[in-house]
Amino acid sequence: MTQLAVIFDVDGVLVDSYAAHFESWLALAKESGFEFTEPQFAVSFGRTSRDIIAQLWGEGRSDEELARMDARKEALYREIIARDFPAMDGARELIAALKSAGFKLAVGSSGPPENIALALSGLGCREAFDATIHGMQVQRGKPDPQVFLLASQALNVPPERCAVVEDAPAGVEAARRAGMAAIALTGTAPRPQLARAHRIVDSLRELSPEGIADVIAHHADK
Repeated sequence: MTQLAVIFDVDGVLVDSYAAHFESWLALAKESGFEFTEPQFAVSFGRTSRDIIAQLWGEGRSDEELARMDARKEALYREIIARDFPAMDGARELIAALKSAGFKLAVGSSGPPENIALALSGLGCREAFDATIHGMQVQRGKPDPQVFLLASQALNVPPERCAVVEDAPAGVEAARRAGMAAIALTGTAPRPQLARAHRIVDSLRELSPEGIADVIAHHADK
């Protein structure tokens, strides 16, 4: 069988991190004297925190100050999930099934490497992944496909043989621009916003190695 691969986003896919990220943004905003609302958070979910900080609060601030704010935000987030790790339902089982079926696995996330390490440690599946691509390795965040193309290269699997599991519209668009099969998990965004995906599911438990292989095959044939 031709080698197939699955590239997972982390936030909202492997880790049920929406509430923890929002809490960390609120804490950063309070410390910094800014306002931050859930609608602002919802539309930005899936982008790098450094891009969000630059857009919302970048005016008149140096790159060094923005970098410190970025580091503080992510440190707050890790403190929150370390207290009670919020694994996404079905994540561990799907990873184990894909590995047993011979898929190569990668992470393609906008988050910093410390977040990814904490997520894989919390899931207990670090050894299952053949590659991890994080936000510090990319110059252009999603919907740019760079993060997924780097993962494809690291896995040595061509894009048309890869599926991406994402929860954000920007991530779905990035997967499509990379030439990969896009599988969307609802929760962070409603179904209408994920319509560009090749398949949409409400739970990771709806996915299987056979089903993902089928999505890749149909996508590659088009």
